[in-house]
Amino acid sequence: MFGITPRAELRWRAGFWLFVLAADVLLAQDQPRVVLKTSAAADPAIQVAQLPRVVLLATGGTIASKHDPEKGGYTTALTGEQLLEAVPALKEVARLDVEQISNIPSSNMTSEIWLTLARRANELLARPDVAGVVVSHGTDTLEETAYFLDLTVTSDKPVVVVGAQRPASMLDSDGPRNLLNAIRVAASPEAAGKGAMVVMNGQINAARDVSKTSTVEVETFRSLEYGQLGVADFDRVRFYRTPLRRQTLPLSADTRLGRVEIVLQYAGADGRLIRGLLTQGAFDGLVVAGTGLGNVSEASFDAIKQVRDRGIPVVISTRVYTGRTSSLSAGKGSGKSLKEIGCVQADNLNPQKARVLLLLALTRTKNPEKLQTYFDR
Repeated sequence: MFGITPRAELRWRAGFWLFVLAADVLLAQDQPRVVLKTSAAADPAIQVAQLPRVVLLATGGTIASKHDPEKGGYTTALTGEQLLEAVPALKEVARLDVEQISNIPSSNMTSEIWLTLARRANELLARPDVAGVVVSHGTDTLEETAYFLDLTVTSDKPVVVVGAQRPASMLDSDGPRNLLNAIRVAASPEAAGKGAMVVMNGQINAARDVSKTSTVEVETFRSLEYGQLGVADFDRVRFYRTPLRRQTLPLSADTRLGRVEIVLQYAGADGRLIRGLLTQGAFDGLVVAGTGLGNVSEASFDAIKQVRDRGIPVVISTRVYTGRTSSLSAGKGSGKSLKEIGCVQADNLNPQKARVLLLLALTRTKNPEKLQTYFDR
């Protein structure tokens, strides 16, 4: 910048932001205090008692990451309690409890942790004093966890999943603002009945519809086809639509999730990866990320038929970002030919969410026609 060295530029930027912070503090001393809508009592003790109770279930991720000079990068380091302590304004929004479920990058998220999260969320939301649950999470697999919770939480009370694109130790970390907004949404009476939601960058998105669209930008979670549910603005939480494509598959005490794999189609795909799965031990289901409307190569079709011949369910999704899969095309490898051998169409679920739904649906049936009803809802 302007011919200065990177080190000097870093010092300049740090000094600039410290100056801005100091100026904000000085200006705030001369301004009337703005009270959030949820804190209206004159007596502080009464005010706190009237606030809704929200529970944070912390799992790790970038929102809880700091730079580790010894490792030369960012690592998950902060607990859920530390995340809350970093946002003093939360005390004016809700009474808060926190539980640490895990502390991992979300690339290491597992179905076992999903089951723990869902069961604990159901337990908490069954309590009359709990208004909502917030799950802090890494953004890599956040949309999958959110959809799993959408399918398995039985309460009408809100579940909000939140993360950050910038680690906590970065000057421009988006974590504190996202966490504040997530808890505001969880405490909002309007959030009831809308299922699990993702709240980041001031936007509220339905778990089924939302996807991560950028590796680095803060406005990464978007509902590309149908738009966000609402916003968490500076003065209030506001909803503009309600998700209609929702269903619940309650967990039992002994629910165990099987093994479901995803295989991507591409130019030159010859089915060897699918055949390789058949030689690597038992698996319970397969999701194929097809091309276009959900098509596969002729060679891949032959491999998928081998999977179906063994009675293993296969769901056809698409690698395309928006739109439904369809049996419009004919010919070997088309959606029509795949349907004829008992493959299930994923509708507009992306491959990773189709896998989540298949994992849960397989706890009830392996019949392709019955499985299709879950994807049609």
